[in-house]
Amino acid sequence: MPKLHLLARLLAPLLALAAPIAARADALIDNVNGMTLDEKGQVVRFTGLMMNREGRITLLLAQGQKRPKKIDWKLDMGGKTLVPGMIDGHGHVMGLGAQLLRVDLSETNSLDEALAKIRAYATANPTKWILGGGWNQERWKLGRFPTAAELDSAVGDRPAWLERVDGHAGWANSRAIATAGVAAATRDPNGGRIEREAGGKPSGVFVDAAMDLITKSIPAPTPRELNAAFLAAQDRLLSLGVTAVADMGTSQSDWLTFRRMADINLLKMRILSYAAGVDAALAVAGQGPTPWLYADRLRMGGIKILDDGALGSRGAWLKADYADAPGNRGLIFHSDDQLLNLMIRGSMDGFQIAVHAIGDRANQQVLDAIEVLSQTYKGDRRWRIEHAQIVDPKDLPRFGKFGTIASMQPVHQTSDMHMVEARLGEARLAGAYAWRSMLQNGSRLAFGSDFPVESPDPWAGWAASFTRQDATGQPFGGWRPEEAVTREQGWAGFTTGAAYAGFAEDKIGRIAIGMRADFLILDRDPLLASPSDLRATKVIETWVGGDRVWQRK
Repeated sequence: MPKLHLLARLLAPLLALAAPIAARADALIDNVNGMTLDEKGQVVRFTGLMMNREGRITLLLAQGQKRPKKIDWKLDMGGKTLVPGMIDGHGHVMGLGAQLLRVDLSETNSLDEALAKIRAYATANPTKWILGGGWNQERWKLGRFPTAAELDSAVGDRPAWLERVDGHAGWANSRAIATAGVAAATRDPNGGRIEREAGGKPSGVFVDAAMDLITKSIPAPTPRELNAAFLAAQDRLLSLGVTAVADMGTSQSDWLTFRRMADINLLKMRILSYAAGVDAALAVAGQGPTPWLYADRLRMGGIKILDDGALGSRGAWLKADYADAPGNRGLIFHSDDQLLNLMIRGSMDGFQIAVHAIGDRANQQVLDAIEVLSQTYKGDRRWRIEHAQIVDPKDLPRFGKFGTIASMQPVHQTSDMHMVEARLGEARLAGAYAWRSMLQNGSRLAFGSDFPVESPDPWAGWAASFTRQDATGQPFGGWRPEEAVTREQGWAGFTTGAAYAGFAEDKIGRIAIGMRADFLILDRDPLLASPSDLRATKVIETWVGGDRVWQRK
């Protein structure tokens, strides 16, 4: 991973922010336009808060209420807005860090633009492999996947591997394919697909499980490179007001990186870790979830399981054929018995289970498994279904049973709305991105972004949740507006809902007595801002556990 000079640059502001203001003490943050949600989702307002040496909130103060005199220090915020830290209910911390340090194609609008960016990056970075991602053939209006020959035109002297924006497909050049030993005779793996030319030769794109055929040949990053990636991701998240993340798919290497950073006091945000499969969970946590570590900044409490692919690569598992690809219903990752076995292996040791399911058939399979497992595994399990993008309307009421949580990403709807119409056809959209239906059926909602698939900006996600519109205000009135939630419900998805989904509702997500002092100072009131102004929200300061960990310069 290049750009290691960023490590020193990223360390400097963190060390500066560890100065006297972060010395835990009884403190008063005063003269704020404070707002939070309570346990019932109602807005609570205040003008000051007290916090103690442990970084917990001890008092909320109303307008005109007498201020305590015996305090160690006080900050007057000049009437600025204070809200709880935002929680991303589904992200990939190290994936974001890698994206920030590698070639990023997420803003490219054509194949030619992407190739030019790859060419420039390859020239500037004499690494053994050229790595990156973010490409989207739908955004390029290409009408097909890109090819190895096209990538060869930008970089042909070294292997190159670039993941699609959703992380469910990768684009390799000819050198990478040859290095990995993939040829026409190579079979498609279970749960994956090699895109091929006439005659069976790999054309350059590898979908889902087939990606492993290439990635197994990529040299592992060094610990120093991983440290730099983590710090880059953390700085980006804190700058956006994201103080906690459910890290979906934590590897052993990721976990060691988080621990390394925490051991030298550089883990500033909170990470609710979901292991990348049962084996990773057992290797890290042993026979059950870890305790909360580093003053509630890190815990592995769950396991993430993949049950299908993504819509963009036509890997999401559907009940009927794709409207734009007759004969294709997506990828089946597990039989019913295989999925049950994986969920049982995690559940028997007390791990929370989070299953990625995008297509309606995959969602049905997970709901079926939850119904079976709930007969044996009682108590507060909080089964999670990640994404739940396309759900058969007859399956929607099942999300309200057995404590099932719908962990969804509002920005996926605004990014996917035109593509999903092509993939499914108008008649099959009734259960698409059905946030309001989830709430009406009794499910708990947790919102996130799925970064780096999408931007980690929570303000864009919040705006999308109650408008069903993109950054340009399209479509007029919102896409399938009957599934919009209220502004307050959208806010809850990124705070109280995401905290509950991670068994952290007694620690974070609200400004309340006894909670961790995780809060933001903003440049505007998000409850009064128009949707476009909400998207433009700027974080002035980010505080975690009573420490100011990021400040706008």
